[in-house]
Amino acid sequence: MRRMGIGLQLYTLRDETAADFRGTLRKVAELGYEGVEFAGYGGLAKEELRDLLQELGLKAIGSHVGLQQLRDDLQGQIDYLKTIGGQYLICPYVAEEDRRTEEDWKSLFAFLQEAGTEVRKQGLIFAYHNHAFEFEMNVGSSYVFDAMYETTSPEAVQVEMDVCWVQFAGQDPLSYIPKYAGRLPLLHLKDFGKDDNGQMKTLELGLGVVDLPKVIAAASEAGVEWLVVEQDVCQKPPLQSVANSLQWVKTNYLQTI
Repeated sequence: MRRMGIGLQLYTLRDETAADFRGTLRKVAELGYEGVEFAGYGGLAKEELRDLLQELGLKAIGSHVGLQQLRDDLQGQIDYLKTIGGQYLICPYVAEEDRRTEEDWKSLFAFLQEAGTEVRKQGLIFAYHNHAFEFEMNVGSSYVFDAMYETTSPEAVQVEMDVCWVQFAGQDPLSYIPKYAGRLPLLHLKDFGKDDNGQMKTLELGLGVVDLPKVIAAASEAGVEWLVVEQDVCQKPPLQSVANSLQWVKTNYLQTI
């Protein structure tokens, strides 16, 4: 199996970063994560964050940047990410009011193509991160998820697949991963169960229903570059949860290759 990078989506530690951004990054590095995917920069100037990452030996994988920020300040987001050494600029979510109709989605696809083309022109890679709602509506004859990538070009829009949400939506990650081989540099490695109301309950890796070993093997075959650990809501202190998930990765992946 091919060696992929192991990163952490910092949204998991949003309370910790809000209280102590620099200190939390230091703890993430001490745990042994190789890279981080940002969800905000803690108010640091880009040069400050660049220097901190270099000091800690952490790679800036990329950043989740809200759709409105992408519309209003694409150049600023590109400049920041390039300064800190990141590669992937990622649209992480579409608000409900922006995705009510097929026409809403078609308009969004056009924007993603335009934004992604500019991002690529400036030496970075643009991607989209899914939830479950992309499988709850069609554009034409395809789920929104598939229509997005049928409509946009691989050069402009790459895939950051969240396998947890794919499976929660009733789809099979082991079918979807190879479908996007070569266009799938980033994969969110997550696990989940369901609460008493049938809602997703995100869990530490290995404690839920996702077949993570098969997901990792499929990701390796598909050309994934980074496995990004994420837990939307932790049942334990978040730093403990991300430490436990990293230990699962070390035991069940890194020690097997």
